[in-house]
This record gives sequence, C-alpha cells and structure tokens, in this order.
Amino acid sequence: MIGVSYSRLLAGVALLALMQAGPAAAETMSSALARAYRNNPDINQQRAATRAADENVPIAKSGWLPKASVSGQAGHQYTESTGYPGALTQTQKATTNPGQIGATVSQTLFDGNQTANRVSGAESGVLAQREALRSQEISTLQSAATAYMDVLRDTAVLGLRRNNISVLQVQLQQTRDRFQVGEVTRTDVAQAESSLATGRADYAVAQANLERSVATFRQQIGVDPKNLAPAQPVERLLPKTPAAAIAIGLEENPQITSALHQVDAAESAVKTAEGALLPTVGVQGTVSRSVDSTGVPNYNINTASVVGVLNVPLYQGGQEYATIRQYKEKLGQARLLADSQRVNVRAGISTTWGQLQSAKAAIIAFQAAVKAAEVALNGVREEAKVGQRTTLDVLNAQQTLLNTRVQLVSAQRDRVVASYAVLAQIGRLSANTLGLNAPAYDPGDHYERTKNRFIGLTASDGS
Repeated sequence: MIGVSYSRLLAGVALLALMQAGPAAAETMSSALARAYRNNPDINQQRAATRAADENVPIAKSGWLPKASVSGQAGHQYTESTGYPGALTQTQKATTNPGQIGATVSQTLFDGNQTANRVSGAESGVLAQREALRSQEISTLQSAATAYMDVLRDTAVLGLRRNNISVLQVQLQQTRDRFQVGEVTRTDVAQAESSLATGRADYAVAQANLERSVATFRQQIGVDPKNLAPAQPVERLLPKTPAAAIAIGLEENPQITSALHQVDAAESAVKTAEGALLPTVGVQGTVSRSVDSTGVPNYNINTASVVGVLNVPLYQGGQEYATIRQYKEKLGQARLLADSQRVNVRAGISTTWGQLQSAKAAIIAFQAAVKAAEVALNGVREEAKVGQRTTLDVLNAQQTLLNTRVQLVSAQRDRVVASYAVLAQIGRLSANTLGLNAPAYDPGDHYERTKNRFIGLTASDGS
C-alpha cells in the first residue's frame, strides 16, 4: 500500500503545486507581466532616459533660432577735477548717476550645416534610445516570466520533497517494525534513517531555492507571488523554423536597430565636425542708451546698429582636424558594434531555439521515465515483501522516481522560459504581442510635444 500511495502522491503533487488556486483568485502569467510592464523601475528609468533624449532635438534646433539678450548697468559717480586751463586754482565738482541699458539680437544665417547635422544626429539618438527602451522592456518581461516560472517550479519541487519526507517516515517506521520481528537487519534501519535525513536536507535546500525565487519575483514584478496559475509556452507566437527566427531577429532585435541608429548619429557627428572648417555668416542688431555718459551730467547717448558677421576659419591649432578624425574613428566603432550585435543576436536565437527544442524533448523523455519509475517502484516494493529485494533497493527506487519527477518539473519550466527567450531574441516580446492588460507606453507622444518646444521649464513629471 505504501508503494501505491507514494506513486499517487508524487503523481499529483506537481500538478497541485502548479495549480494552487481557483481561476478567480489566481495570479496569471499575463497579469504578472502586466504588473512588471507598468511598475518595474528598470523600465521606468529607461522611459525617463528616453524623454531626456527627446530634449536633445530642441537643443540642436536652437542653432537655427535667434539669440537675444538684454544688459544694463547703473551706479553713482562723484567727479572732482582741478587745474582747468585759464584758471589757476579752480576746482570742478560733479555728481552723476551714469547708467546704460542695451539689447542685442543675433541670428546665424549659415554655420557650415552644423546645426542641420546636429539635429539629424539628435533625431538618430532619439531613435536609438527608443530601441534601448524597447530592449529594456523585453529584458524585463523575459526576466519576469522566468521569475514566475521559477516560483512555480520551486513550489512544485518543495511539494515533492515534502511528500518524500512523509513517505520516508512511513518507510522508516515499517522498517523498524520489521526489524523488531527479525525480518530485516539493523543495516536496513540505518539505510532508511539515512534516506530520511537526506530527504530532510533536500527539503531545506528546496525551501531556500523557493525563497530566492520569491525574492526575484518580488524584484521583477513588484509584489509577492500568491496563487500563481499555471503558465503555457508562447510557441504560437514564434516562427516555424530557426532560419525564419534568425531572419526576423536580424531585422527587429532592438540591440541591432539601436546600433544602426547609433551609426546614423555617428555619421552626423562627422559631418558636424567637418562643418567647423566652413565659414559662418550671421547678422547682429544692437540698441543701447547711456545716461550721464563719461561722468558728464545730462550727457546721454543713444546707439543702434545692424551688422553682418562673417567668420572664415583658417587655422585653429589643428583642433578641428583632430576632432574630425576622432569622430571618424567613432563612426567605424559604431559600424563594428552593429556587426557584433548581429553576430550576438544570431547566436542568441540559435541557442534559445536549441534550448526550447531540448526542453520539449526532455519533457517527453521524463514523462516516459516517470511512468517507468512508478512501475519499477511498485514492483520493487512487492518483491521486497517476499524477501527478493532489500530495503536499500526500495529506497533507491523511491529516489529514482523522485529525481525523475523533479527533472520533469524542471523541463516543463524550461520549455516555457525558453519560448519567452526565443521571442525576446527575435525582438517581439512586448506588451502588445502578449496582449497584456496594460496601457502601452508610446515614446513618440512625448517627442511630438517636445521637438519644437523652445521655451518653458516644466518637465513631463511636473517638476
């Protein structure tokens, strides 16, 4: 009877652990990922970084706009002078309040296309930052899905270990009873005691693993895991072949697209640096009024001027040339980084695709192994009753079945995690693709409100 009860316990414990609550109370994979998408601090800080990058566009566009300033000064002046011509000892005294106020407006007409290239570079930087945000969203959703499955797996393993202790306790008591009547030896009792002690140690390790998974779940999703519902792989969202997955990944993976936008930004930086060798043309207007000028009472001066400004750089110590060479090297570096990202993505897709196929095959194999181990355990127990098997044989058969069930639970977890990993590598792990119940963050909304905003201090968070 012990063999039958043990098999039933282990057959049901993994399923019970993975389905802990009714549908109304369960936290699902979808709801957990929606929490992470809304509240994960890593995503939110990248969203703030994206909004900060948007401001580089109006900063660059400021080179096209006029610059205006107002200046002024005022004071009190006492003047005393002696020895005027024609007067022997005359002394002249004057008290004045000299002051000046003026305004200057300047407008650049041509700057070697530096402003245009800065704007182009800033726009490429915005697009690169958006891809960095998308990469962070993908990474967070993948980590959250992994944390979810780790809790399910470790909960199931803990249940298996707990039930194993219960079975070993009964096994030990039966062995002691049989020892009392002389059916087994003291060695059999010691073996049963050793197995129980080992089972308790494995249970403690399983507890620690679950606590670690719970902490990771809280870190990624923001709440403690409660009543987690079973989760399914997302293979329906994946391409049919690894070649198709690689083709999609090379086009859509945010690490590649971000690197390509960085190449565009680096090209604009080279053109901007080259613009420093070209002439600049501008116009400047100035108006001013001085009162009590040069310390003379009531001597006022009004001035207005409009002048054109031309600056032709000839040689500035070689700084411009070094800067151009430097940015060309950075452009080459950006292109090499893009090539490196393509290699990394291709390798990542191949690896995760292989892990997914391996997990699927492992599930089939371990399911067959569990069935075989159940039959073997029942047979060994029956044979032990008639003296054909020893207590050690029974304990070994129990441990084999337990280990196989743990491996099956792990393989089931690995299949789900690997499916999310493939979806992440091809660049399609997103709130929209998964259909999460969370409002999609649109970085373009802030950009449209910011790109031509040339006055105002209030940021998007109200500060």
